[in-house]
Amino acid sequence: MPLPVPEAPASRRLALDCRTILDHRVGKGVCGCCGALRPRYKRLVDNIFPEDPEDGLVKANMEKLTFYALSAPEKLDRIGAYLSERLSRDVARHRYGYVCIAMEALDQLLMACHCQSINLFVESFLKMVRKLLESDKPNLQILGTNSFVKFANIEEDTPSYHRSYDFFVSRFSEMCHSSYEDPDIRTKIRMAGIKGLQGVVRKTVNDELQANIWDPQHMDKIVPSLLFNLQSGEGVESRSPSEKEKESPVELTERCFRELLGRAAYGNIKNAVTPVLMHLDNHSLWEGKTFAVRCFKIIMYSIQSQHSHLVIQQLLGHLDANSKSSATVRAGIVEVLLEAAAIAASGSVGPTVLEVFNTLLRQLRLSVDFELTGSYDPGSSMGTKIIKTHGERQLQEAVIRTIGSFANTLPTYQRSEVMLFIMGKIPVPGVHPALSSSCSGPEGTRMIQIMLLKSLVQVTAGFQTTNMLTALPSSFLEPLLSFSLTEDPEVRLLVIHILLSLIDRHDNRPKFSAISIISDISVLKLKVDKCSRQDNLFMKKHGQQLYRHIYLGCKEQSSGRQHYENLYNLLALLSMELANEEVVVDLIRLALALQDLALSTEESMPVFNRCAIHALAGAYLNLICQLTTVPAFCQHIHEVIEVRQKEAPFLLPEDIFIEGPKLPPSLEKVEGEVLFLQSKITEVLGGSGYNIDRLATPYIPQYTDEDRLSKRKSIGDNISLPPEDESRNSPEKEERTPAEEITFETLKNAIVDSVGMEEQERERRRQVVEKFQKAPFEEIAAHCGARATLLQSKLNQIFEITIRPPPSPSGTISSGYGQTQSRSVPVYEMKFPDLCVY
Repeated sequence: MPLPVPEAPASRRLALDCRTILDHRVGKGVCGCCGALRPRYKRLVDNIFPEDPEDGLVKANMEKLTFYALSAPEKLDRIGAYLSERLSRDVARHRYGYVCIAMEALDQLLMACHCQSINLFVESFLKMVRKLLESDKPNLQILGTNSFVKFANIEEDTPSYHRSYDFFVSRFSEMCHSSYEDPDIRTKIRMAGIKGLQGVVRKTVNDELQANIWDPQHMDKIVPSLLFNLQSGEGVESRSPSEKEKESPVELTERCFRELLGRAAYGNIKNAVTPVLMHLDNHSLWEGKTFAVRCFKIIMYSIQSQHSHLVIQQLLGHLDANSKSSATVRAGIVEVLLEAAAIAASGSVGPTVLEVFNTLLRQLRLSVDFELTGSYDPGSSMGTKIIKTHGERQLQEAVIRTIGSFANTLPTYQRSEVMLFIMGKIPVPGVHPALSSSCSGPEGTRMIQIMLLKSLVQVTAGFQTTNMLTALPSSFLEPLLSFSLTEDPEVRLLVIHILLSLIDRHDNRPKFSAISIISDISVLKLKVDKCSRQDNLFMKKHGQQLYRHIYLGCKEQSSGRQHYENLYNLLALLSMELANEEVVVDLIRLALALQDLALSTEESMPVFNRCAIHALAGAYLNLICQLTTVPAFCQHIHEVIEVRQKEAPFLLPEDIFIEGPKLPPSLEKVEGEVLFLQSKITEVLGGSGYNIDRLATPYIPQYTDEDRLSKRKSIGDNISLPPEDESRNSPEKEERTPAEEITFETLKNAIVDSVGMEEQERERRRQVVEKFQKAPFEEIAAHCGARATLLQSKLNQIFEITIRPPPSPSGTISSGYGQTQSRSVPVYEMKFPDLCVY
């Protein structure tokens, strides 16, 4: 009888087959004896699934599974693999209730377990999330996203070297662009995509072992997806009260975008901002400006403040890259720069201060060229695009505003450097030909001059300094005043605006917005401080140049109402900001000289200009007399003004600086009591301690090359630099001799001569060294001896001259041997001719 040994393997095989079958059974309809053959972790997993999926997760059994996982962490990977297997099977069979239960169980296990073995469990978890995201069912996509977000918020104790999130970045970005038919479901899918991207960033941004989320391949997907949703909800403003309580896609997107940028380190700013620039380019969003400005406001407020200048530099580089784009695109980029600079404040410009302004000024010059040539490619016979003058003008104004915005973020010393930098960029034909417009001729040069002066107006707005000498060096002030010598009225007006901004340190300028006769200046509440030592030095050095600028500005026939009003402002500010006793005397002399200019028959000026000069001089003398508080001076000025009000109202500002003033046919009868008398003013001020001699001397402007000034046509025709310290010279001194004219040939010859001299010197030194190296000793000794003998003879001559008494004017005496001998007479006894005595 055979032994029953083979029956054991058969029964074993049967048990294994039963267990395999039971692995695919769900529920409790399994006999207890067979269930005991299955691994415990599978039994615990099976027990959390109810017979009816609508009943949800069996919580008591879930607690047992969690306890088991915590007690035996080495089983976590098997638990995860088994749950993943069940979930895949349920997804394939469309049993979505069990899918939700499996994901809920996975979430709870992830939240509870933080052991070292969780990495293998996470792999199973991510595999299941990927399975859900690959589904075409919106609910499963949202379910998988929610689970991933919960996982992203878990801080793992151990690093993972091999985990990859590339699929999730791509899939979540795709969900952000969902075009599902149902708008509600489409919104939910997009919001899930945004949350997923937020989860990926949180999970990877601080983990150095993960793939760098800041790489362009990831940023080029994440950032455009966020911007797409930010833009899509831009027009959706009206929402019901119940919807307002919930977070909208736009709000969620903005929060996610801010979080992303807030985590960006110094080296990642470029990768985060570049996709923004590309998105705005690809979707033509610069032209609208609104969305682009909003995006960069989010960026500037979100990144760390010390990184602000990196964003500014990228915008400037993008502006250069779009130099030949339409004016609306460039204007949009400039507007964004304007807003970004205002937000970034002091840190916006960064280390390359002048490079920022150089870029903006270059764009300004290009815009002028485009406007005048009508083409973005001056070399071609016809433009590749249609240039719109209006668009270029808007761009130019935007660039000028942006220059001012950047300047306002700078400290005083840097702003002074920028002022000098811009001044050096102003094209002057014959002086800076390379900076002038190469293809648009004189008109282009003039336009660039005006644009750069407007930029200076913006830079100097609000400029505050305690030391005018350092803030306004000669290298800036002298070229600026030279620009006032042009016949172009717009250029002259801009120069006056710049001077007003620089001199007004106490905000007194708005109080003199219009010229008028003010009977009591106390109502203006002027702020007047004592003139400091630095201010005195400044006026001593540059005062005569400023007076000359005012005088010549009034003399110009093309000067209009605005010119005279601003010149009056300049006189008033000089009196309050920089005036000492000597300056007050000079300003009064200047006002009286202006009155004489208006009366002069040698000058061919229109009647309006003559009346305007009389009105300006009267208004200023009315102001200065009240500032000096000399009663007799005030009385004389007020008497003349009263006579003018009765007999010659056209000599007062209230009647001349209006629309359509009533002008007399001529001013030949202007004389007598309607004029301010220099003798009277000198008398009354002399009694108060003012310099009578200086007051009695009429002011005469110091001309520099007057003939050329009278024939100037543009800024480039004359650059007149007054003497460095004209205040030391009285007006009666002779004119300064013109300096030697420096031409290109002069410079070329100087360079060639210097090079030739250097070559000769170098050859001479080579010969000397060679001689001492190769010549015999006797020759060298003889050469040195000859030089020593020559030196000794020269010294003997010098000693003989110094030791021997000089010949006496009284003559010579004869020696006993018939020779003449110089008589030694002390110097104090010598008799010199009258012409030699000083």
